[in-house]
Amino acid sequence: MKVYEFEGFPNPARVRIALNEKGLTDQVEFVSVNVPNGEHKSPEFLAKNPSGMVPALELDDGTVISECTAITEYLDNLDGDTKLTGKTPKQRAVTHMMQRRAEAGLIDAVGGYFHHATAGLGPDIEGEQCAQWGKIQKQRAVEGMHYFDSVLKDQKYVAGDDFSMADITVFAGLGFADFVNVDIPDNLNNLKDWRERVAKRPSVSG
Repeated sequence: MKVYEFEGFPNPARVRIALNEKGLTDQVEFVSVNVPNGEHKSPEFLAKNPSGMVPALELDDGTVISECTAITEYLDNLDGDTKLTGKTPKQRAVTHMMQRRAEAGLIDAVGGYFHHATAGLGPDIEGEQCAQWGKIQKQRAVEGMHYFDSVLKDQKYVAGDDFSMADITVFAGLGFADFVNVDIPDNLNNLKDWRERVAKRPSVSG
């Protein structure tokens, strides 16, 4: 398998953590796509992933899977032990629900702020920007932090008792927020404590 990525970006980080959790990192070839230089818009890469986004997972038969949720779903099901996406119908449903909330309400919101209300990746990459939209997305990200703090008041992880892909997404989203100076509000101690615990996992810290 090959993973097309730009190391250090938040979404590729999500897939790397999932690979570590599943013990699959040594079975993957990482191929760097220089996003700041626009390589993700090249005809060669767009032929693999028309959305022009990283990461993308290329299987040995040439199939290309994009979108972190889909990639994680595939990786988690390879050995029949779905530790990141839920084992029961209820767990799977809750995990996917929280995954979507983590994307829309945090990591994608931070991305909206980065790409529209800051210099982002520069004018050659960003194209048209809407600063007001970006500021709205920043506020949405902060609201997302408040939401996940309330969730983590009564449970160990974002989707319940077990670490899941939703936790990976929230963790990466907070890292992205750090990068663009969107701080976790001081009073969100549940979220901060959870982040410290997750940061100590071998899949994250290694």
